[in-house]
Amino acid sequence: MAINVGEEVSNKQVIFKDYVTGFPKESDMYVTTSTIKLKVPEDSNAVLLKNLYLSCDPVMRILMQPVVPSDFSSYTPGSPLNGYGVAKVLDSGHPDFKVGDLVWGANTRWEEYSLTTATESLKKIKHTDVPLSYYTGLLGMPGVTAYAGFHEVCSPKKGEYVFVSAASGAVGQLVGQFAKLFGCYVVGSAGSKEKVDLLKNKFGFDDAFNYNEEHDLDAALKRYFPEGIDIYFENVGGKMLDAVLLNMRTHGRVAVCGMISQYNLDQTEGVKNLMHLIFKRIHVTGFSSLDYHHLYPKLLDTVLPYIKEGKIVYVEDIAEGLESGPAALVGLFKGRNKGKQVVVVARE
Repeated sequence: MAINVGEEVSNKQVIFKDYVTGFPKESDMYVTTSTIKLKVPEDSNAVLLKNLYLSCDPVMRILMQPVVPSDFSSYTPGSPLNGYGVAKVLDSGHPDFKVGDLVWGANTRWEEYSLTTATESLKKIKHTDVPLSYYTGLLGMPGVTAYAGFHEVCSPKKGEYVFVSAASGAVGQLVGQFAKLFGCYVVGSAGSKEKVDLLKNKFGFDDAFNYNEEHDLDAALKRYFPEGIDIYFENVGGKMLDAVLLNMRTHGRVAVCGMISQYNLDQTEGVKNLMHLIFKRIHVTGFSSLDYHHLYPKLLDTVLPYIKEGKIVYVEDIAEGLESGPAALVGLFKGRNKGKQVVVVARE
């Protein structure tokens, strides 16, 4: 369907209903249709975007509560969800963006078209010989998280023993591959046999296990790491973190990227084995991709050749249509997604 700049069109949106306790449900969101004029107002530096791909990220659950960490803003009940996404510029009053530009960034609203002045969060896409959806993942925020988290936060050495939890997700699948390319031994955990097969056969992990089949996580880790763990890339928290601390080697490093097991709990779980931080002189570092956007050019220089040479593969779980967004987002917390969860609004 041809788009005529200046016309008024319908604009499908996913609206956040109200603050959430416990696990999010599809009914915490609803799809509605408003209208929007496809024109940037006179003398405005806004850009008008046609949204193409939306990213489903675990951090979005944190934004569904009224009080959030200082780097973030809660969602507003009655307004569209927002997160990372890929879009095309339809009209622009901003000197840095022109009609036809493809962009990715934060604050992408869950709707078909968006008028935004928050252009500081947008990055122009210069490499279009890879799937555009990759800019929600491998070449977007999860890519920065995995690259900086492994290479900068973990300070890896060749031959070290690396454990990655939630290893088949958007970040974990990349960390494992970066670690293998660096020359480390890598084991991942995931929540199903299918995901374990993905880790071993698609992403090239040395080994992997299904945490749902392990009654004793400490014993499982001792089985896979008889000599202990040098680097733990933490995506889960709770019982997994407790078991890992028992199995870390002296001077081990823990990069804390996320704790998805805790996001939906009214009372978060305690960690009992913290004394091992002292015994083994373990470094634990919490970090955010927000601290490492200066490394984005380095990520592109490293990863684009790897993609073209087939040295890095990336698995996406594609949900078609904006109306499929609520189910896709809720599915993250049920372990339904296999790989990076993406919602396709439009392909062009």
